[in-house]
Parts: sequence; C-alpha cells; structure tokens
Amino acid sequence: MEAVVNGKTIELSEAGWLLNLDEWSEELAAEIAISEKVPELTEEHWNIINMAREYFQANGTVCEPRAFSKLMKKEYGKDKSDQKYIY
Repeated sequence: MEAVVNGKTIELSEAGWLLNLDEWSEELAAEIAISEKVPELTEEHWNIINMAREYFQANGTVCEPRAFSKLMKKEYGKDKSDQKYIY
C-alpha cells in the first residue's frame, strides 16, 4: 500500500500503517483520513492523533484501547474519553 503526499510516494503496510515513522506529517494524516472516508480532520481528531503519537513515541508501542481512554479522560475530560467518541 502507499500514499502520495506533495508528490512523494510513502509506503504503508498492508493494514495501512506507516512503515517509516520519519515520513509522518500532518499532510499524510489528512491523506489517510480521506482514504478512510473522513473528509476533514477536526480539532478533536487532532487531539486523538497527537495523544496516540505521543504515547507511541514515549512507549514504542500503540496504546491499548482501555488505557487510551484513561489518557484521554485525564487530558480532555470524561465526555471525550469513551470508545464511541475516540473511535
């Protein structure tokens, strides 16, 4: 799989995961969102994206959903921490 951002081809895994973390950009995130039928990333989307990226950078792995909900609750409050809101 691949995405094209600003004329540059970026390789993705079969599941759509970025293979080279150094190639991440907000433009790539927006392109992936469009491919997932999300036409525009809102401030709420960016809060979730940035929280997930910060967790990965600190821990070297993705956060499990339950733990991610707790992180979101701590940072943004209960109304923005349930699975329905996040996913």
